[in-house]
Amino acid sequence: MARPGRLGVGIIGAGKVGAVLGAALRGAEHAVVGVSAVSEASRERAESLLPGVPILEIQEIVERSELVLLAVPDDALGELVSGLAKLGAWQPGQLVAHTSGRFGVGILKPVRAAGAIPLALHPAMTFTGMSLDLTRLMDCTFGVTADAAMLPIAQALVVEMGAEPVAIAEADRTLYHAALAHSSNHMVTLVAQSSQLLRDIGVDAPERMLGPLLRATLENALASGESALTGPVARGDVGTVAAHAEALKEYDGGAGGDVLVAYRAMARATARRAVNRGLLKEGQLGDINNALDASGTPDNGEDRPGNDAAGTQEGN
Repeated sequence: MARPGRLGVGIIGAGKVGAVLGAALRGAEHAVVGVSAVSEASRERAESLLPGVPILEIQEIVERSELVLLAVPDDALGELVSGLAKLGAWQPGQLVAHTSGRFGVGILKPVRAAGAIPLALHPAMTFTGMSLDLTRLMDCTFGVTADAAMLPIAQALVVEMGAEPVAIAEADRTLYHAALAHSSNHMVTLVAQSSQLLRDIGVDAPERMLGPLLRATLENALASGESALTGPVARGDVGTVAAHAEALKEYDGGAGGDVLVAYRAMARATARRAVNRGLLKEGQLGDINNALDASGTPDNGEDRPGNDAAGTQEGN
């Protein structure tokens, strides 16, 4: 016997996120009635994670579904929603959830106008598109946005997928997503840069050297916050910071390489936060910034803490 409240679910977008969340909802005994998949990779993913679920056209999926899950790129979401509205596809009472981190329910205005119920369910996790992601959902949180009366529905769907819902206000969605992207995406860049440096000096397996260090650092930072901060910047070891910057300048072939730029930007941000926590004095901050400036053109001060121009660089 089917559990009460089971829904017919349609998945639009069999990418890494859509296919996995569809499988999670299916595991909660909802019926996945159809999935859209255009590329060969998405078709294979749908067949692997959603076996037996028919691959259908988008409008047919919407027509069949009580819950439509929109797992498409951020930039495609608005056009998809409005396009389906023009076709009269949205149905009164239908649940329509998207998985975008950037947007709340405002982008689903055409859905609301048709009498359907907009939800934003964003998993704060990076996906592989494989079955192991289903296990990772058990330790995952979702940023959830919905009208107050509908928030319990959004939260219940997340709980059924095995994850934890965290309510995010509509006005805070962009900052919420920026926080996640800043940590996850930029971590990949930092690890790639560090691995490159080690590999280029002859370390055959940089991942073995970095793995224990990075795992311990992440665990300490999550447990203790900035109290876990160590290293030459936090100690005010200006000579070491200057030596790092000079070595990276030579490695990059000048002041314009991406490793040096990243090192300088993060060192300055780290130093400013260390001052705010009382770990460094203002004079030490100035010494560190001077040491970093000496390694090359200081980008007109744009990456210096406290310079208003820094804020204009965020979207580039």
